[in-house]
Amino acid sequence: MNNDINNIEVDEFQPEYDNDLKMRELDSMCVNESKLEHKWYYNVKYLLVGIIFGIVFVKAEIISWFRIQEMFRLQSFHMYGIIGSAVIVGALSVWLIRLFNIKTIYGEEIIIHPKPYNKGVVIGGLLFGIGWAITGACPGPLYAQIGTGASVIIVTLFSAVLGTWIYGLLREKLPH
Repeated sequence: MNNDINNIEVDEFQPEYDNDLKMRELDSMCVNESKLEHKWYYNVKYLLVGIIFGIVFVKAEIISWFRIQEMFRLQSFHMYGIIGSAVIVGALSVWLIRLFNIKTIYGEEIIIHPKPYNKGVVIGGLLFGIGWAITGACPGPLYAQIGTGASVIIVTLFSAVLGTWIYGLLREKLPH
């Protein structure tokens, strides 16, 4: 059966979960959902990694509004070096995952779906960059900035959530 929404092939004999997953793969970066169920305390490890990640952000001055402004004014290599290092580590990690068919710690397959390039990516990137330049914050460091006492960043966090909600409402009308 051919579903006309985005020309995705869905199989009427597959479980509803699989068909829903195929549709959501179009709109997300990663849909590697685990079917395993764990107790609540399994998530504590993610909290600990997040705290360590926040400390690294603070120590490396990634959350510094001044460092971000230096980057956008082309006055310092600091942020470009950090972002470039992250891109290299990410690309190397994806290459190794594909090369060695690495699985999750629970033995589940990691599937990296291709994302088509379109004008929505350019428009979204420009909007993201403008917001980053104005506020001095992007989604990852928002929480670390709030954690350091920069409570005004709560407005930025609220705006990011509101923008995501508005995107969800207008998603069907936007260029993809």
